[in-house]
Amino acid sequence: MKIISPKLHAILDYIVVIFLLASPALFKMDGILCSFTYGVAAIHLLLTILTRFELGLIKVIPFPLHGIIEFFAAIALALVSFWFNKNGNAFGFYYYLYFAIAIILVFTLTDYKGRK
Repeated sequence: MKIISPKLHAILDYIVVIFLLASPALFKMDGILCSFTYGVAAIHLLLTILTRFELGLIKVIPFPLHGIIEFFAAIALALVSFWFNKNGNAFGFYYYLYFAIAIILVFTLTDYKGRK
């Protein structure tokens, strides 16, 4: 069941960017975890701005491709979470593992064809 419309997905994307930008201060991240989180925020903002949906600003990336990119990004972030765990950063592990799961959930529930 595809319950997330393209417009709602766009709103969620901007909320995610704000959450990522606030996370280092909210969770007292430092070092590589802090830098990585800011990098993910910048990349996610760029993807959102460039996507061809209602709240995209430049609209060059088709919305279905946006979804594919987010799906593979979620897989990459899940793998990154294990890297943080291996390097003794349990918070980084849980943060990115849960973040990856949330992205997969949104991917699964989003209507990438924009059906009404």
